[in-house]
Parts: sequence; C-alpha cells; structure tokens
Amino acid sequence: MKAKSSAFRILMLTVILLAKIPNAGRAAEPAFSWKTLEAEAVSLLSRYIQIDTTNPPGNEIKAAAFLKEVFDREGIEARVIESSSGRGNIYARIRGDGSKKAIVLLNHMDVVPADAKFWKEAPFGGSIKERVIWGRGALDDKGAAIMELLAMAAFKRQNISLKGDVIFLGTADEEAGGALGAGYLTDKHPELFKDVGLVLNEGGGIRIDENGRARVYIVSVAEKTPLWLKLTASGMPGHGSTPGNSLAVNKLISALNRVMSYQSPIKVVPEVQKFYADTANEETEPRRTGYLDLRKSLEDPTFRSQFIKDPRDRASVSNTIAITGIKGSDKVNVIPAVATAELDVRLLPGEDPKAFINELRRIINDESIKIEVTLSFPAATSPPHPEAMKVISDFAKTNDPGAPVVAPLLRGFTDCHFFREKGIPCLGFMPHRSTPSAEGLVHGVDERVSVESLHFGVRAMYEIVRELVAE
Repeated sequence: MKAKSSAFRILMLTVILLAKIPNAGRAAEPAFSWKTLEAEAVSLLSRYIQIDTTNPPGNEIKAAAFLKEVFDREGIEARVIESSSGRGNIYARIRGDGSKKAIVLLNHMDVVPADAKFWKEAPFGGSIKERVIWGRGALDDKGAAIMELLAMAAFKRQNISLKGDVIFLGTADEEAGGALGAGYLTDKHPELFKDVGLVLNEGGGIRIDENGRARVYIVSVAEKTPLWLKLTASGMPGHGSTPGNSLAVNKLISALNRVMSYQSPIKVVPEVQKFYADTANEETEPRRTGYLDLRKSLEDPTFRSQFIKDPRDRASVSNTIAITGIKGSDKVNVIPAVATAELDVRLLPGEDPKAFINELRRIINDESIKIEVTLSFPAATSPPHPEAMKVISDFAKTNDPGAPVVAPLLRGFTDCHFFREKGIPCLGFMPHRSTPSAEGLVHGVDERVSVESLHFGVRAMYEIVRELVAE
C-alpha cells in the first residue's frame, strides 16, 4: 500500500510539472526557417502568375481568393472586398500595439495583356527555368505581392511584437487607372486607412550592373500625371470607291500630324533637378558636370540636343504625347462617318490639364475635332517621410555599401496618388534587384524575375518593415 501511495505521488508530481511546461505533450512546432520561406516564395509566385488577371476584364476576384487562402493558412485576418462583379480587392492586417501608425504594403493584382506568340515561355505558365520565374506580372506587380505577403508571414510565424499594424492591400484595376481598386477603397472605405502613416508601393527598386553590383536604390516620391484623351473627327460617310472632300479619317490624320510635330517645352521640376544631381557621380563627362545643375545645363543647345535623344531623359523634363490607338471603319471599302484616336499624355507635376488641352486645341487648329478626357487626376507628390527614407538608406549601407539612395520623378503612374491626395506618404520602393535592361520587361515580352531577386526581396521587405513598425 505504501509503494502504491508513493507511485501515485510521483505520478501527480509529474502531471503538475508537465502542466507548467508550455506545450508539454504536444508535437514541437518547426523552427522558423528563411530557406523554407524562400522556397514558398518561388512556388507561390509561380502559382499566382498562372491566375490570368489581364485587364480588361481583370477578374481579380480569383487572385484575391488565392491570396486570402494563403493568409488564412498563416492565421492572418483577411477579407476580400468586391468593387464590381468579378473585380476584387484583398485587405489583410496584422495588429500591433498601436504605439506607431500603421503601414500599408500596396500591390495590384491586375496585369496588362500578353500575346503568347511573342514569348519564349507561356506568359501565364509561371514556369521556373534556370532559376528564373517567367510570366506576366513577375515584376509588375505579382512578385511584389509575394514579397509583402511572406514578409508578413515571417512576422506572424516568429510572433514578433509590433508597435504598428501591418496591412497588405492587393488592388484591382491599377493598369486601367485604379477606379475599381485603390480609388474605390480610399473613397468607399476610408475607415480602413484612418491610422495609416505610410504606404510602400511599386515605382522604385534596386538597379544593379551586369556583375550584380548595386548601382543605385530608387525610391520614387513623385509621378507624372496621366491625361488620357480621345480625339473624334466627323465627316461624310460613303463607299470607298468614291471618296468625297470631307472625310473623317483625313481630318483626323491632319490633326495627328500636327500633334506629332509638336515639341513640349523643356521644364526641370525640383524632383528631377535633385535626382540628376544625386546620380551625377555615376556618369562620365560631360554628363557628370551637366547633371550637377541640369536646369542650367539644358540652356546649352549642344548639351540639350544630346540629353533629349534618350526618350527617358526627354520624358523627365517635358510633357509627352503618345498616339496609342486609331480607329476608322471596320470594312476596307466603307468610308466611316467617325474616326477616333487615343492619346496617352503624361504631364509634369504642377501642370494644368485644362491649360494643356487648350494648347492642344491650338496645335490641332480644327474646331471640328472633339477632344474628350477619358482619364485625369491631380498631380500629387508624396509628403515627406524621413524615417522611411532613413530606414531604406541604412538598409542600403548595410547590404550595398556605396549605392546612393535617390528619389526620381516616375514617368509612369501608380496607385500612390490615391493616398498622396489624402496626405498619406506613399513611397515607390520594391526591393527587386534588376538591371536597367529589365525595365523593358515591364509591360513587355518575356517578363521574368530571378529566384535570387525574389529571395532577396522577401528578406529586404521583412527587414525594412520590421525597422518601421517593430523597433
């Protein structure tokens, strides 16, 4: 009896001790592993690319559902917000203690069209070959989404205490202006962003040379403004065999010839002046000296003629007009009553769209040509965010010593303007490591990203966001 009592006491003591040991009796959770997370990044991006979200029509709801499944598995609260039938946005959030403002990790789920016959790999195949992930969206903007998602997953898996909330925002419709994505959310659901102090989005990155050395970190703080226009000419319709004297197509062509011959004045805005001065040391003479004071240098005809030969440089110092579509008759033997053309105009910060349209009317010099605005929104430069710029600069110093951090004027546009218009800083920086030639892959043929760039991007996003909300 005494032996049984002693055994019972030992058993009870063991039970008590086990009860005091966290997770005693349970299978041990696997330790956090960056190698595992990096492998997941490649797999997820490949699968994400395979969801065709070409805009139009978008169908982003499928992509939103895919991303929500991942967040659900990670135990991160997430919701899908529809703006229209088939057009979905995803909003996920990890809560902090509220002592710092929230940060939004912004990306868009729609992509531009891709014609498979021109690609080496299927644009929606998500193939992985020779440590490269192929497909539409690999750079713009599905790769960025995976970096952001897995950075949040790393916070969750390590149970890191955050001072500010981290929000993942995947939007619809960015490639067509964002009305059904970021525009819809900021307008219809402003409560989602009431405590947001910073948005990180596409628009910048890490430029490397052919040897993999980082040349520059680009953090965009300002963008040119789109002004999309439709020109319409009217005339007498008829049979192609008997053309008259008042043809819509002829009127339109005359108008477009005048547009093509127009040269927008050179203007160096402060963001551009600073960007070229900051990158001058990367250039050889005479560009090096010229870049130190670009505004003054462009007064020299010789320097100016050389500078504007590069379309990217020209677009940085002037408004641009691209004729992107012309439509007349659907039949070769029919003279149409109406002919139209679409113009993609990009305006420098501070330019007045109405004043530009009036200038365009003067250039066309034909009152019968109708000018219709199909997209326009105010120019917006990001309010300053010194802490974020310092964190990115410190990251650059640690990982790529000597690489300058510069803030250019973005020639394209992103969803950032929706937030900037509300006074929320939005910085264009996704830590892709890419060569200058990779710029042509965005919206181009054979879009792709290296596995190494994706791996680096996940860790970089994690480290930068951690410094901003956990330190």
